[in-house]
Amino acid sequence: MEIGDSKGIEKLVEDWKVKVSNHAQVGGIETSVLDNGAGRGTRIAWINTGGGLRFKVVIDRAMDIAEAFYNQHSLAWISHGGITYPQPFSDKGIDWLRTFGGGLLTTCGLSHAGGPESDGFGDRGLHGLIGNQPAEIVSIVQPDLRAGKYDMSITGIIRETRPFGPSLELKRTISATLGEPKLRIHDEVINKANTATPHMLLYHFNFGWPIVDEGTDILWNGQWRPRFEENAKIFKEGNAFKKAPAPLESHLGSGEEVALIDVDADIFGDSICGLHNAKLGLAVALKFKKEQLPWLANWQHWGKGEYVTGIEPSTHPLSGQAKAREDGTLIFLEPEETREYDLELSVLTAREEIEEFELKVNV
Repeated sequence: MEIGDSKGIEKLVEDWKVKVSNHAQVGGIETSVLDNGAGRGTRIAWINTGGGLRFKVVIDRAMDIAEAFYNQHSLAWISHGGITYPQPFSDKGIDWLRTFGGGLLTTCGLSHAGGPESDGFGDRGLHGLIGNQPAEIVSIVQPDLRAGKYDMSITGIIRETRPFGPSLELKRTISATLGEPKLRIHDEVINKANTATPHMLLYHFNFGWPIVDEGTDILWNGQWRPRFEENAKIFKEGNAFKKAPAPLESHLGSGEEVALIDVDADIFGDSICGLHNAKLGLAVALKFKKEQLPWLANWQHWGKGEYVTGIEPSTHPLSGQAKAREDGTLIFLEPEETREYDLELSVLTAREEIEEFELKVNV
């Protein structure tokens, strides 16, 4: 059976009807609570797509995604600390890093994404508040093959709020289809305050070994510039900055580089980026709407034991609230105004699929 095709699903249904007692034997969503280490007491949900992709949603950390695997291959980079219990007041300076577990996805925002800053509108720590906020789960939908329902989803509400404002609400749905190695994220950000509120959002996808290894292709296209031109060693014209290198001595400690990309879109308005590890015959494709997320950051940190690249769609080029306010690009949501965001991450293994993916990003 070919996972993900219609005939494969039909065969799966036939087998379900006569051979399987419980949907969990094939795939679905299971919730739990961590009971040890720094993450003790943290709620999680394991999602098994039944198509080789399985991943852990951290309910108490903005429904972000920690571990993610395709069959035996890990896709995500996990920091030394891993999952920690939410710490909503880790919001000063670079305190955010103390609870940064890495993982496939860390959400940054909802009102600030970028470095720490202070101005007449307040003090803002690195990458904002939302990643340390727990979700209120409002629904879990399991697949039901007998009824011909292959989709599964988990939906929660995460709040960044205080009395008298600002008060932003993120309604997040993470979904998958049984038999398909892909996940979908649908986010709605709503201003629940009675005054206009600044809004910024960054999807910090973190990929690690073995999908990221020496020679892995880093796939994106668009007009780019290094974040800090005076220190750029990797992101220079003529350099192979779209190939993952071996670990670098220069990236011990806090060594890193970031490119900011005005990402291209296809005729449907979709921006597509990702990774391809030819040695594994494995690619990961990330798709999102250019209109919703016009910028992409490529973070490269090739330290020994901290070997990671980030592919990060965003509403802004890591500018932070102060710079965006100054140049007029800061988004303000009016009371009850909603912004929606849609992303899809797919694992590709068929040669034809990978070639088509690479063609779309003009490798």
